[in-house]
Amino acid sequence: MRKVLCFCLLGLFVLTTSVCAGPPCPDCCSPEYKKAVMDSYRKLMFKVSVYGELPQQGQGIRLGVYQAQADCGPGASAKNMDRLEKVATQAKERGVQLLSFPELYVTGYTLSPEQARKVAEFRDGPSLSRACKVAKKMNMALIVPYAEKAETTEGLQYFDSIAIINEKGELLDSYRKVQLYAGQERANWSFGDTPPKMFKVFGFPVGVLNCYENEFPELVRSLALQGAKLIVGPTAADCYYTMPNGKRSAVPYPDISTLLLPAFAYANNVFYAYSNRAGYEKRETGEWHYRGNSIIIGPHGDIIVQAGHQQDTMLIADVIPSYYGATHPEQEYYYLKDRRPDLYKELLKNKVDFLKGGFTYPVHKDGKEIPR
Repeated sequence: MRKVLCFCLLGLFVLTTSVCAGPPCPDCCSPEYKKAVMDSYRKLMFKVSVYGELPQQGQGIRLGVYQAQADCGPGASAKNMDRLEKVATQAKERGVQLLSFPELYVTGYTLSPEQARKVAEFRDGPSLSRACKVAKKMNMALIVPYAEKAETTEGLQYFDSIAIINEKGELLDSYRKVQLYAGQERANWSFGDTPPKMFKVFGFPVGVLNCYENEFPELVRSLALQGAKLIVGPTAADCYYTMPNGKRSAVPYPDISTLLLPAFAYANNVFYAYSNRAGYEKRETGEWHYRGNSIIIGPHGDIIVQAGHQQDTMLIADVIPSYYGATHPEQEYYYLKDRRPDLYKELLKNKVDFLKGGFTYPVHKDGKEIPR
């Protein structure tokens, strides 16, 4: 009886361990299917949640999010801009007013420092000039992530940037990423020093955050406080990649699309869109496999449309805040209104105590991170 009991307990332990732990991320393994299956992933699928008419000017916007395995390597910028124009045409046929692309869409994400410097463009360079023409022709606002080079007080610097182009074809801003992630990005790019701000396209207030920045609640809240009703986050979140030391990453990038972002949308009463890549990018030193977890979320934390992890997809949704009711029983009380900024001074301290012995935040100046 004791042997049977021990065996049953052991079996229960193994079963519980396998169920609770499981593989690190089942969607992140590299599929090895027949060519017909793999080819089907590169066919653009449309996932749509729209009403019978376009949102009223200033009261909402029809958003498109483009997820795909784009080009990388020599000649990628020209190929991806050809693709941008084709995709914008398809989006226009479906009434899209604002179309977003993934992080570093124009050039590809998997760049060495030398490659980044070679393919980066000034904000008035050929790629953005073409994007502005497409936006004007289509009467469509565009969010176009690209590699920017700029003359600064420190000389020529390079940034992981996002161009915000309105429906008139005007470049509203080239937003430079302020929260660079890990080794490769810090080797390739300088830090941006201007906080994210709200823009209006078709009269509707939109904010933009770049990949890792979407994980900082402070940045999300700052855009909501500026009046943004939609936050769009281009990203290059991966299943695995080749790290600067030449090793393959052992842990997938966290899938914040269904973990953090619905909570951020709810807490800030905003729509949220995560705009990622799918498929692969390869260069001579390794391979990147992207999560393909693009999503559009409503201000109640509800998932409106969501892409398949391997599939090239265009998500389309009508973003209309007035179609959502209050989150709490007494409607005059809600998070943004009931804040008490005088109690949040800890958030602005340069030295904090979450690590033993304390931690002092570095200074960011002229694109560099400098220890205090």
